Amino acid sequence: MTAIFNPTGPAVTPLPRPAPPPAATPAPAPAGPVGPVLELPGDAALVPVNRDGRPVGVFVAAGGRVRYRRVVEPDQLVAAATGAFAVAALTAAVAVWSRRRLPSVGTVTMGPGGWVSLRGVPAPQLRPDHRPWWARLLRARRLVVDR
Repeated sequence: MTAIFNPTGPAVTPLPRPAPPPAATPAPAPAGPVGPVLELPGDAALVPVNRDGRPVGVFVAAGGRVRYRRVVEPDQLVAAATGAFAVAALTAAVAVWSRRRLPSVGTVTMGPGGWVSLRGVPAPQLRPDHRPWWARLLRARRLVVDR
């Protein structure tokens, strides 16, 4: 039994054909983008579709309707999973980097006598140190005193 397939319209009901003699072997299907018709029990049939030697989908003819089902390829799944992982990692990195930092000044209150009290702030340096990093590392001092 062979199904006649029309990709632009409904499937035509397959016509019964006489059974081949027992000694005859079936002829190989011609090579092309559409493979041989695979008959299933009942009135269903499958027509595989290939592109460049790889299966890309199958037409399913069942119940007087024709549907195209795409074949899912493993390399596409791996690429999608890798992309999803990269997006998740980027989102996590942005979330960690942009998290809210603690304020540099704690609670500001008025102390006794009108003094401003800054809680949680380290004490300021007694003298500002404007020396370069290498001078601080060597503990070098200026020969001329700043005025």
